[in-house]
Amino acid sequence: MHELSIASAIVEQAGQIARADGADGVSSVTVRVGELAGVVPDALHFAFEVARDGTALAAARLVVEQVPARAWCGECAEEFAVGMPPFFWCPRCDRPSRELRSGRELEITGVET
Repeated sequence: MHELSIASAIVEQAGQIARADGADGVSSVTVRVGELAGVVPDALHFAFEVARDGTALAAARLVVEQVPARAWCGECAEEFAVGMPPFFWCPRCDRPSRELRSGRELEITGVET
């Protein structure tokens, strides 16, 4: 379960952000997780609860914002949902897309102290 290593990194980085702001604790951490990032949100929530124990985030809540995978077709200027499993074929012009616009995100977007 690689979500535990991701959760540990989130706890560490959020703790560093809180310390840099002069805070002793964190009440919540918001992360954006892309549909194609290979992260299972429920597993990440569970792993976060394990990783936060004994840290400044011991009582923190994890907020996961899921980002849908979207691709861009340069041939017809159409943005479309890729879905799961991913399908990179433009539904408008029936050609393959070469550009993924969103869906691989895995980032901390907010830390509340």
